[in-house]
Amino acid sequence: MPLSEKEIKDLIKDSIPDANIEIKDLAGDHNHYSAKISSKIFSGKSKIEQHKLVYKSLKGKMGNELHALSITTEEIKK
Repeated sequence: MPLSEKEIKDLIKDSIPDANIEIKDLAGDHNHYSAKISSKIFSGKSKIEQHKLVYKSLKGKMGNELHALSITTEEIKK
């Protein structure tokens, strides 16, 4: 069963509480999304480390209930 935008946001917020999240359903199929996530937690981390934090927050649903997610991350300056 595909994940809704709300479910994706909730999973990310559970792990990254201060995250500002914008999600778009790219194909209208609840399976192909893009997400723009900004947070202070990304400060000082490489893009790869930032993306790993997002993937970890999805708790194994990436590639299962969630087929495709294009991620853009941005650190919030303190």
